[in-house]
Amino acid sequence: MNETFLPKIPIGHWADLLIQFITNHFEGFFGYIASGIQSFVDSLVWLFAFMTPIVFILLCVAIAFWRRGIGVALFTLIGLVLIYDLGYWAHAMQTFALVLTSVVLSILIGFPLGILAGINKTFHRIMTPILDFMQTMPSFVYLIPAIFLFGTGMPPGVVATIVFAMPPTIRMTGLGIRQVPSDLIEASDAFGTTTWQKLIKVQIPIAAPTVMAGINQSIMLSLSMVVVASLVGAPGLGADVYLAVTSLRTDIGVEAGLAIVIIAIMLDRISQNTRNKKTGES
Repeated sequence: MNETFLPKIPIGHWADLLIQFITNHFEGFFGYIASGIQSFVDSLVWLFAFMTPIVFILLCVAIAFWRRGIGVALFTLIGLVLIYDLGYWAHAMQTFALVLTSVVLSILIGFPLGILAGINKTFHRIMTPILDFMQTMPSFVYLIPAIFLFGTGMPPGVVATIVFAMPPTIRMTGLGIRQVPSDLIEASDAFGTTTWQKLIKVQIPIAAPTVMAGINQSIMLSLSMVVVASLVGAPGLGADVYLAVTSLRTDIGVEAGLAIVIIAIMLDRISQNTRNKKTGES
């Protein structure tokens, strides 16, 4: 109830009308997007099932060893074997598919926007408050319009995860582009490079460590959304945690939560900046 002396601004009503308008006029368009997301996730789940647990574990261990060395590879091996032993392998693969889909789409959308924010000051000023809004709005709020536009299941969970996890990719990409030393920019201009050549051969390679840091943050935020996505029917380990909370099952909650922690640490270490490996940092 509004107890102030000022008339209430109907922001919520306007938002409701906007969602209704979009739903009524673009239902088919969002239906195609939902079908595409669901097909992509189903393809990843099928691929993970086709690989069998042993092949998947060995592949992850090989990637971890290549990226971070024997320590992370050993942790990956023990962690994935533990998830399999606890009986959460199928749900872990669904979580992998959700996170991978969200991260891929976040990169495809966020990376170009970050580049544009890095080279265009006006666009950077416009995007900054939008990214602030996206990062500070409670993640549960994103589920409401996602349900109206995409129904229930995996698609609204993926879309809500993308909106929540994409800002770091945009921010860090733009930051990396803006932090390229001006003398290198001037040198490339002196050699007569075009804007595209300067971007591809100078700015992006130098900004790569910062960009990877943004992608790493997006991966972690995607994993933090798996439980929230389960509220709209997204399967995976988040659904197990949600079940544990609603049924007061400590055993399921601890085991599913531990599986999420293992996946989070593994993906975090693998996706960390490669510069750390070169300098010998852990």
